Amino acid sequence: MGYMKELRKVVGSRPLIMVGACVIIINEKNEMLLQHRKDNGCWGLIGGSMELGESLEQVAYREMFEETGLKAQQLTLLHNPHGDEVHLVVAAYECKDFSGELKHDEEEAFAIRFFPMEQLPTDLNLVDVPVIQDYLKRV
Repeated sequence: MGYMKELRKVVGSRPLIMVGACVIIINEKNEMLLQHRKDNGCWGLIGGSMELGESLEQVAYREMFEETGLKAQQLTLLHNPHGDEVHLVVAAYECKDFSGELKHDEEEAFAIRFFPMEQLPTDLNLVDVPVIQDYLKRV
């Protein structure tokens, strides 16, 4: 999130529009990967904000690898849903085809793990709830 940190130095706490991508990662058991976030203590999707020069798809690939150690072989665009005040514009992708060894970004998360779709945690990151609900309606 280097670009956003640099921008905050210039604009302070003025409202911003932040663009990013998240990835709904589904394993062979049809379980969803979530991260236990350090910033708010909730479980949420893998994802983050766009750096200058990136496409939304590039954000999704980069954030997935940085936060999980997994490399997406293929992403499918799903949906474009919507403190210092920030207005989020986020593209959601699905990934069922990935490789690598699962590990979490220790700066951003306490842990990551796969959950059965019918047993997702109740303390979900509020920003991710509409994306997850929309996804669950589709599957």
